[in-house]
Amino acid sequence: MLYLNIEKLKRMNKTNLFYSSIGKKLIVALAGGFLLVFLLVHLGINLLLLVNDNGTLFNEASHFMGTNFVIKVMQHVLAFGLLLHVVFAIIVTLKNWTARPSKYYTSNSSETSFFSKYMIHTGGIILAFLVIHLLNFFYKMKFTEMTMSDYDLVSGLFVQWQYSVFYIVCFLFMGFHLNHAFQSAFQTLGFNHNKYTPTLKLIGLIYSLIIAGGFSAIPIFFLIR
Repeated sequence: MLYLNIEKLKRMNKTNLFYSSIGKKLIVALAGGFLLVFLLVHLGINLLLLVNDNGTLFNEASHFMGTNFVIKVMQHVLAFGLLLHVVFAIIVTLKNWTARPSKYYTSNSSETSFFSKYMIHTGGIILAFLVIHLLNFFYKMKFTEMTMSDYDLVSGLFVQWQYSVFYIVCFLFMGFHLNHAFQSAFQTLGFNHNKYTPTLKLIGLIYSLIIAGGFSAIPIFFLIR
């Protein structure tokens, strides 16, 4: 029978939601779900880099994303969602470490995958990559007077094999993190069912492959070209 934690949530007041274990995990799952959607949108825009038009489409999309009011608002929402996800994931992990030997996001089964045990570690690698990524792209695009187009900035970094290799390796870790995170988010929301769980695992695997493969294809394209 499909189980939802609705009754537990109804019995919680707003304060308990933030202090209870299920409340913290719920916040991590919901914020993570928002980030999953963002990654798909971000990938769609970045794939415009592969169009053979000297960056025209990518520059237009980048300009739209940087000037549209709704997108600007969503940037703040995204930053807040990321902050919630990181902070509450750390809190949940530390609580799990002090409470029992099994670590972050353990499953109900007796067997736990390697990367489910090290979600916080892959998450830390991704966070470090995100900081470097924002400094290399977002900061320069938004807060400096660039003499080059956004396309030239991105392609200029990707033709450097050291950065491209670093970028690809980080997205491999991203793929592993997303594969388990997708399943864990639905598990936290209470979607545990012998019939549907295998399908959710498959969707999570496909999603993680699309994200990791799609983003990795971009630096590979520039290196080969």
